Amino acid sequence: MKIYRNIEDFIPLDNAVVTIGTFDGVHIGHQKIISSLSDYAKKIRGQTVLLTFFPHPRMILHPDDDSLRLINTIEEKADRLADCGIDHLIITPFTRDFSNQSAEEYIREVLVSKIGTKRIIIGYDHHFGKDRKGSLVDLLKYAEQYHYTVQEIPEQDINDVAVSSTKIREALIIGAIATANKYLGYPFHITGKVVKGQQLGRTIGFPTANIEVAETYKLIPAYGIYAVEANVLEQEEMTTGDYKPAVKGPLLKGMGYIGTRPTVRGVNRSIEINFFDLNEDLYGKTLRIKFLHFVRHDHRFDNVEQMTQQLAEDEKKIRMLLS
Repeated sequence: MKIYRNIEDFIPLDNAVVTIGTFDGVHIGHQKIISSLSDYAKKIRGQTVLLTFFPHPRMILHPDDDSLRLINTIEEKADRLADCGIDHLIITPFTRDFSNQSAEEYIREVLVSKIGTKRIIIGYDHHFGKDRKGSLVDLLKYAEQYHYTVQEIPEQDINDVAVSSTKIREALIIGAIATANKYLGYPFHITGKVVKGQQLGRTIGFPTANIEVAETYKLIPAYGIYAVEANVLEQEEMTTGDYKPAVKGPLLKGMGYIGTRPTVRGVNRSIEINFFDLNEDLYGKTLRIKFLHFVRHDHRFDNVEQMTQQLAEDEKKIRMLLS
């Protein structure tokens, strides 16, 4: 997959088969659109192009609202799209000027002039242009004039279970990992660096890797205990050119914790992983952690001894889940 950090870096193609959107989560509905994109590109010996935006439009149009939480960071999204077989991924900066284009300007200047679109494949609810007033109607209206064809993926074809990024976020917020993973079509994950913690876990027999997630917009699931798997990543900076997905090291298994550690009067949210049967020093390394099972919600125990006893039970259950 080739990646472009600005649409100005893209050289128009002869047979571009294009889709557009935020594609947060790259869930099973998105995957159906991408599958249609690839199938059509093969028929016409074309190449697939996915146009997405970063920062997310809400970050630009509503800068005072910091409530936005996304399923994927931009790097995680790129990895998923590479796995889906996209030929060209354009991540263009979203600006107010960009958002103020009329539907025709957007079609003429972006889709046709800068990409060379011959076929546009979109989901049933796609909108674009100023005030998001552009829609399938506009794409069809200008198709003959600008020499492209349009295919809309109907709602019933995209999601037999009404899957959406919103529903996945809602599931994650309450810890419904099984539901989220079903809709995603792969395990939900976070990516973060191992940093120094208070090292309390060492004193009670459960040493943990403390995870720092740099992107404040990344959605973090409900507080609680999880069965997780992880890989150590080697990831280069994402620049224009041939995209190199993160290289994944050996698979690690363990018990994940998200919460404020109320038993020891913690205040700030902590993300900690107790890896099973691991003696390796992970400090400073970047991990991608997959959430496979939700085990229980965070709980304040009367004392550390009660908490340690429960953690032993949690570990036993998680080892069985991951075996």
